[in-house]
Amino acid sequence: MSDHPASSSAPALVILAAGQARRYGGCKPLAPVGPTGEAIVDLIASDAIAAGFGRIVIVVNPTTGPAIRYHVARTWPTAVDVRFAVQPAPRGTVDAVLCALDDLPSTDHGFGVANADDLYGSDAMRLLVEHLGKETTAHALVGFRLRASTIGRKPVTRGLCVVDADGFLARIDERRQVTPEPGGAFVANDGREPRELDASAFVSMNLWAFAPSIRPVLTSTMARPAHELPGEVLLPELVGELVEGRDRTHRFVVLPTESRCIGVTHPDDLRLAQMEIAAQVGRGERPARLWSHLA
Repeated sequence: MSDHPASSSAPALVILAAGQARRYGGCKPLAPVGPTGEAIVDLIASDAIAAGFGRIVIVVNPTTGPAIRYHVARTWPTAVDVRFAVQPAPRGTVDAVLCALDDLPSTDHGFGVANADDLYGSDAMRLLVEHLGKETTAHALVGFRLRASTIGRKPVTRGLCVVDADGFLARIDERRQVTPEPGGAFVANDGREPRELDASAFVSMNLWAFAPSIRPVLTSTMARPAHELPGEVLLPELVGELVEGRDRTHRFVVLPTESRCIGVTHPDDLRLAQMEIAAQVGRGERPARLWSHLA
């Protein structure tokens, strides 16, 4: 599949599939959630191509990477331009994106980044494509409503988007042990105030659009001496450093969406995700057959 040239105008999407999935206990990108057992990574890529992305770069680890490669080769249409990048060691999502840079079609264009275990939908993907098509130096992230970012009742971590007066991201306020309560309320049992969270607040689900200026930042970040780096360097942490920096060189636009983000964090989430995808198909919000836009 890597022989297909990407469109010069269509951006690439990096899918981060190198995680260890300790809480889930399996290879989440291959978890079957689609109407006929399609994997999470299948739906993410199909939505991305339908939204206008021209190339998919999947970052994998040495352990589960071969299984993901085999699955993609066996089930994806040959028309899809897909590449694989290997992250040799679990050094976090900043390093994962850095591993993918050589497989992007151009150093002069921005690119998208998505998790391999969150189903964002084609509408959210389209927001990224539209932003990347603009002549702007600003990066972006898609903001989902808190109420549309959880599935099930088990606690999760969510990064609340705090936006400044100019409409740019001021910081990401990470709240832990976020749990839905009866009636639609949300609480964070992390010992911080406020405990009750606004269900309509926008949160980051790690769906990003990065301008070309992020490339040297990724490189310099991972080139720091080992004693200055934690075990894993995560994208939200790096973004936090950038938006709170004094020079304001890197600014992030929050692209709001009313779409639902379906994530699989815990093993019990798989059944709930399958039910939600089936419901979306039944309501006509999602095609019953993947890759139908390529037919």
